[in-house]
Amino acid sequence: MYKPDGTLSRDETLRRYEPMVRRMAHQMIARLPASVELDDIVQNGMIGLMDALERFETGHGAQFETYAAQRVRGAMLDGLRQNDWMPRSVRKAQRRLDEALRGLEHRLGRAPTESEIASAMGLRLEEYHGLLQEARGAQLVHYEDFEGGGEDSGILGAAATDPSEDPLARIEDAEFRGALVAAIRKLPERERNVMGLYYEQELNLREIAEVLGVTESRVCQIHGQAIARLRASMGKR
Repeated sequence: MYKPDGTLSRDETLRRYEPMVRRMAHQMIARLPASVELDDIVQNGMIGLMDALERFETGHGAQFETYAAQRVRGAMLDGLRQNDWMPRSVRKAQRRLDEALRGLEHRLGRAPTESEIASAMGLRLEEYHGLLQEARGAQLVHYEDFEGGGEDSGILGAAATDPSEDPLARIEDAEFRGALVAAIRKLPERERNVMGLYYEQELNLREIAEVLGVTESRVCQIHGQAIARLRASMGKR
């Protein structure tokens, strides 16, 4: 992979690490709206890979793959921020869902079923399932998916409901983290299982579908439902 002068071979490196870029793109798009195109994320990731190739210096102790993964992820997130990754219609749908969940939980004193949520929103169950898939971008993101502070601190900053709030300061707060863990424990069992398989075991949606014996589309709906419950629960804080 290195040329005689000790520098990385550009074409060979791009070919070798393209599968890594695509794998990262698939992981990221699972947490984004259906309007986001996979090819756009891959393209931004390849730009990040080329940037990593140009900037990487051997002999500094860092593995190229580790360095490249950081640059690729950063380029993907930059592309999402520049292209308004969450459409207004998706934000509106997510707010309706959050409000319905909070109202039902307060009235029922328990986690409402999907049918109850759909009814409260005036939707048929299949319409509600469609909304969950459409609004999947308003979901949890990994800590490394954002950097810096203030109102534009990456994806979490874009999704914050209070523009005066520093999302990073909040996620770093031990009390907030504890409340999030407690909220996850209160999820219905199937939703809690999906969260564990996705975020702890790092299985993709297809693999989770095989484990649970359901369709990939259904896993997406269950995951979206879990995230909606967490957003509604943490929004009350």
